[in-house]
This record gives sequence, structure tokens and C-alpha cells, in this order.
Amino acid sequence: MALESPYILGCVVGYLLVCFLIGAWAMGRTHSISDFLVAGQTLGPVVVVVAAISSVMSGFGFVGGPGLVFEAGMSSLWMTFVAPLGAGVSWILLAKRLRLLSEAREVLTLADAVAARYGEGVPRLLMGLAVLLGVLGYLGTQIMALGFVLRAVLNVELPLAMAIGVGVLAFYSVAGGIIAGVYTDLFQGVIMAFAAVAVCWRSLEATGGMAAISETLWQTDPALIGPWGDRGPLTALSWYLLFALGAVGQPQAITKFLMLKDVRDLRWGALLFGAGYVVLSLLWMSVGLAMRALVERGAQAPLASPDEAAPAFLLSHTPEWLAGIVFAGLLAAIMSTADSFVNIGAAAVVRDIPTALFGRPAVAELFWTRVATGLLLAASAVFALYMENLVALLGTFGWGTFAAAIVPSVALGLNWKRATRAGCVASIIVSLLLNFALELAARFELYQVPGGVATGCVALLASLAAFIFVSLLTPPPLLHDDVAAVMDL
Repeated sequence: MALESPYILGCVVGYLLVCFLIGAWAMGRTHSISDFLVAGQTLGPVVVVVAAISSVMSGFGFVGGPGLVFEAGMSSLWMTFVAPLGAGVSWILLAKRLRLLSEAREVLTLADAVAARYGEGVPRLLMGLAVLLGVLGYLGTQIMALGFVLRAVLNVELPLAMAIGVGVLAFYSVAGGIIAGVYTDLFQGVIMAFAAVAVCWRSLEATGGMAAISETLWQTDPALIGPWGDRGPLTALSWYLLFALGAVGQPQAITKFLMLKDVRDLRWGALLFGAGYVVLSLLWMSVGLAMRALVERGAQAPLASPDEAAPAFLLSHTPEWLAGIVFAGLLAAIMSTADSFVNIGAAAVVRDIPTALFGRPAVAELFWTRVATGLLLAASAVFALYMENLVALLGTFGWGTFAAAIVPSVALGLNWKRATRAGCVASIIVSLLLNFALELAARFELYQVPGGVATGCVALLASLAAFIFVSLLTPPPLLHDDVAAVMDL
């Protein structure tokens, strides 16, 4: 259907063309590393809020979310329904402090903020490494989701579909940096909101409504629509904690605070962000449940992978004009986050890690940041193909890596003057070692956290404990006057 449909191909090609045009336009406005990483701090509140929502929802939510609901049912509610709460809290805890800190110091990245709070050297290095490792996991999520969507539309093999998507993404990311990213986010956010509402309505219409879906699933797998879903209570509750608290530590969202032109524009950010995320979550839940019900009834052929739930629903159960728009929305969701992550990761490679090791960023910082952007996209694509996990589970791994490293040192550290440099170092080391050790142990079937508890949740709790206890056991820090003043506000 996809190759024979001018509506679907037209919408997808038109969307990719818009990305090229925005990238070319943004390239003319990108003259410095500040422009590339934080848009020169010239953005208004609407652009920042929409960009933050788009980057958090992403392919994780628009492709991985329906796939996880298809496989595990209501377990996924414990991710998507609490994430807006955590993201809103991040606006309250961090937005003003990060933005004002960027006026007191040259803060373009989270590692810059960590260095301002705890001092140069090891804290900056560890935060740069944590961000880089998390980016590889989460960016791999977006590229894998991008491949699933383009494979459905173009009817090509997954590696080729991923290569096509990465090529388009590389152009506007390398050319225009975050300026291209946030303005494509603005365009993408509108598409995504329409897509979420329209597909939710269509999924209910195609299945006879929520009551009919519930009846079908109750007869075939009652646990699927129970309060915990197929994954059980420990997994669901660990996801709840990871996504409620961990949302405060997602760099693709909180670095948007640094881009605001005026700190007073933060006033309505938390409310608008939470409401927008709830709207976009409609697609996450409705498509997954509808496709599972259709498969159980025999009205839909079994899926080769749960991650095909959203593309398959669009191709088989929606009008072509709607499928075309929503496929563009799926691409929008994926590319918005991928662009944010690739900028963050490139900054870690060219700015954060070299500054920690050698006292300054790389020479010709803007040029090498663009080079690093392309290399990170290629490395993340290889990582995603190797992991071979569900898109949503790859996203959970990336989310957990960021949460465990960033929530203690940045979210708590900028609100607690007693936090020390040693506490920051200890928490990041614990978060990285534990998160990756548990993930690799599960990957090679050496050890699995009991009860299905999410690896990221274990790492987050351990990281928080290390941060608090080590800070209390070490001498109180002597804060610089400008940093102390920011924390007092």
C-alpha cells in the first residue's frame, strides 16, 4: 500500500524536503558554537516549550510506545502517564537556575553547569562521558525507530531505511545545529499533536471503542489490561519511579532552558509542557491496544515485531491521507529528538571532555562539533542494530542512563548547597558502572535484576544514595558568590 499511495509518499517526501530547507536556512544563522548548541539564547517561550515536548516524546513514544503497549499492555501506563509530571517538575526545579547560571557563566552544556557548581576537572569529565554514553543509547533508539517507519513506507530493508533517514538527519543537524533542530521541532510539534488526536480517534473507530477492545483482550489475556499489565507490579512501579523522577534528568529537554531569550518566559512552561505531553501520549496508548485487539480477533496479520504496531496500523487501518500526515508526524517525532541528542553528544566530544582534560575545548570548535555530529549518527546506528531490542526498551536504557547521572548532580545539586564535589563524582561513577554492568549482564544472560525491576531505576536510586551520603560525609563546599546567588533565587 505504501509504495502505491501518492498521499503517503507525498507527505513523507514533503516533510523530508522541509527538513532540508530548514537546515539550509539555519546554516546561514549558525556562526558560533553558542548558535550551534543553544541557538544564541534568542528563542521565545512557545518555540522552547514545543521543542522540549517534541524532543521528549520522540520515536520512543510514537513508535516504541505503541510497540510496548502491544507487547505488555497497561504496564506502559506507568511510563507515559507520569512523565509529564516529572517533566513539569524539571521546569520548577531547574529552569530558572540553569538559565540564570548561563548569564553568570558561559554555560552551553550540562557539563558547563556541573563545572560551575562543583569545579573543573573530574566532575566535567564524568558528566561529559555520561552524556555521551546516554546519547549513544537514546540516539540509537531514534535511528532504529526511523528505520521502522521508512521501511514501512519505502518497502526496503531495515539497514537501508536507517541509512536514508540518517542521511537526511545528518544534513540538517550538521548544517544548522540546534537552530535547525528547534525550528523543525516547532513544525514537527504541530504535526505530532494533530497525528496523536486523529490516530486515537481512528483506533477507537476501527476497533469498536474502548469497551470492545477491553472485552477482546480480557478474553485472550486478562493480565494485559490489568493495572500492572503483562510485566507485573515491580516492573511497573520501577518504571513509575524512573519516569517520574528521571524526567528531571533528560538533557534533550532541560538544555532547552538555556536557549530562552528572557528568563521571565518560564512562567507557564511547566503547565504547557505537561498538557502537551498528555495530548501526544494518546497515540502511544491507543494504537498499541487497538492493534493487539485486531490481531487477537484475526482482523490483522500477526506482527513480525511489536515495533511495527504503529506503521502497520497506519498502512492497514487508516485513510491514506491520514496515514500520510501521521507518517510525517512519526518522522517528526523521531527526528526532533535525534537532532537534540546528536548536538548534545557532539558537544560532549568536542567541548566538555577536552575542556576537562586539557583546559579548553577543541580548536575550531564549531567545525569539529559538526564533524562529531556526523560520526555520532553513524556510531548510534551501528549500536542500535547490534542491540536488537525493542525501540521502547532501548529508550528506557537511554532514559535511565541520563536519569541516574543527571538527577543527583544537576537537579538536586543546584537546589542543595550542602552537595559536594565528591558527592557529584561518586554519584556519576556509581550511575555509569551500575547501569552498564546490569545492562550488559542482562544482555549476555549473566544476571537479571529480580522481579523485572528496571535497570535504570536501580542505578538512579543507588546514584542518589551515593550523592547524598558522600556529600554529608565530606566537608561543606565553598560556593562562588555568583553560583550561590543563583541557588538562592
